[in-house]
Amino acid sequence: MKIVRFTAEGATRLGALEGGEVVEFPGVASAQEFIAGGAASMAAARQAIASGKGRRALAGVKLLAPIVPSTILCSGSNYTDHNKEKANTPISGKEPEFFVKTADCVIGPEDAIAHDERLAKKLDSETELAIVIGKAGRFIPQEKALEHVFGYTIVNDVTARDRQVRRTPQGVTWYELGRGKAFDTSAPLGPCITTADEVPDPQALRLRTRINGELRQSASTANMIWNCAQLVHFFSVNFTLKPGMVIITGTPGGTAWSVDPELGGKWIGGDGGEKLTPAKGYLQPGDVIECELEKIGVLRNTVRAAA
Repeated sequence: MKIVRFTAEGATRLGALEGGEVVEFPGVASAQEFIAGGAASMAAARQAIASGKGRRALAGVKLLAPIVPSTILCSGSNYTDHNKEKANTPISGKEPEFFVKTADCVIGPEDAIAHDERLAKKLDSETELAIVIGKAGRFIPQEKALEHVFGYTIVNDVTARDRQVRRTPQGVTWYELGRGKAFDTSAPLGPCITTADEVPDPQALRLRTRINGELRQSASTANMIWNCAQLVHFFSVNFTLKPGMVIITGTPGGTAWSVDPELGGKWIGGDGGEKLTPAKGYLQPGDVIECELEKIGVLRNTVRAAA
């Protein structure tokens, strides 16, 4: 099932995406409420779909971020080809990078990503598989980790590289992940949450990024250094994972960072088996970003100059 949140007739609603239609779930408006309902929510959703009532044309509604999580737990340096294309820190690829985004960062499908040079001149895009937690837990064993997953969505980990990357004249690199990763409009999320029963293997999904129609990233989630189960375990050591929390899992090679020698970038072309077009530079107003993940869909956003 593909869970969506949308506005229609001035109200926010929750429902399921069925082809070119949206089926409304009566009486529930947030994904957090739906997830908390567990099996009863899923049974009611299936009944709503089967009834044929509450159907609307997808073209007639405005899709929102399917969930606005209070906390997005973020992992970085989780694909070898991305690590090869960038200036690394001494621990890159040896343990998951750990940073946090908040609800203030989240925007939905077709919403504008703000380009504000007062914040950054080197704005970059990163398509990432996102895990939506469905069952609470702390110190979750890796072998039981996927039992705590409600479903999967897409997050574009928009990054201000000139705030993230720090280098000394001697070439020593470190990252300021909070400054470079967490800011307004830095977490486009959507277009739906695909429930876990429809994604039996989250390590077998094709991921792509297109910017203005050019293929910039292409990889399989099989290429992750730490898989989804390992990341759920990893973050549960620090936090009690709660229903509605989101974990993002890193991005593969093909970012604009790879063509920026000033910040230690090195173009390698990715290892996803498809020919990539190297970026001509960082994101600019008017750029259209399409983040695609198999079994989930396409998250599309346009970069706009800040007012």
